[in-house]
Amino acid sequence: MTVGGLCRLMTIKDVAEKFNLDWHTVKEMDKEYMRAQIDKAGPPMPEVVGIDEISVRKRHTYRIVVSDLEKRRPIWFGGEDRSEKSMDQFYDFIGDKKSRNIRLAVMDMWKPFRKSTKNKAPQAAILFDKFHILRHLGEALDKVRKQEYARLSGPKRRFIKGQKYVLLSHRENLTSEGKKSLKLLLAANKRLNTAYLLKESFAQMWDYNTEGWARRFFENWRASLKWQRLKPYEKFAKMIDRHWDGIAAYCKPENKVALGFVEGLNNKIRVIQRRAYGLRDEEYLRLKVLTCMLPPLKS
Repeated sequence: MTVGGLCRLMTIKDVAEKFNLDWHTVKEMDKEYMRAQIDKAGPPMPEVVGIDEISVRKRHTYRIVVSDLEKRRPIWFGGEDRSEKSMDQFYDFIGDKKSRNIRLAVMDMWKPFRKSTKNKAPQAAILFDKFHILRHLGEALDKVRKQEYARLSGPKRRFIKGQKYVLLSHRENLTSEGKKSLKLLLAANKRLNTAYLLKESFAQMWDYNTEGWARRFFENWRASLKWQRLKPYEKFAKMIDRHWDGIAAYCKPENKVALGFVEGLNNKIRVIQRRAYGLRDEEYLRLKVLTCMLPPLKS
């Protein structure tokens, strides 16, 4: 296997030691390999894009990653931050003609991304990413957990303390011990039990094929908050109402795209960042991100 091919599996240091090469030499060879991968993949011509940001350094330094959701690969990494101006750089990169060919843009509810897309690709439908929305709901559940911990005293607190992971994880991902802790927690606190069940049921929103049925589900879900004293959930419901068009867009058959790809890509990027920890070469990170879903070059 080539040096570049091995760098898909090993660190630069390990590859350098294997071939008795200088660390910097291996890194430059890896860069050339990745540039060849990108050239072979050809210029991007997306019709469905996924837009997200990643943190590249501490102190809230961000870069934008745009993916072709149909080809299932990242096609652009750039910008200086999460601003509309930075998002515009992607559309400038692919040009007006290709921008006008985008029919669907999947993103979080960040306003600058939405404004840029409406300006540069006005024909594109905007769909808010399911996983970002559910993350907001998870944060609302955690606020309820903290409120309950502050409200209670004595032995009742012990069921809540240190149970954030158990409460926010999918039940099927928990160990048998985690499932036992969750059962004890929900049995011990009625408000947390209600909040947990509401969180679990909300994902049904994306099962509907018509906006009318999706809206009916949401209104029933919101009505069930009455008298529950779940302020973080009430705030979440208002946010959903404000962004309804971008959520209901998923009900249309032509917008049924694989929403899990961007989330999976983010996990892959985090692994890349951990392996490249300490490297200040942003071009190297850019190449790593853009090639992480591309097939290896044939030797």
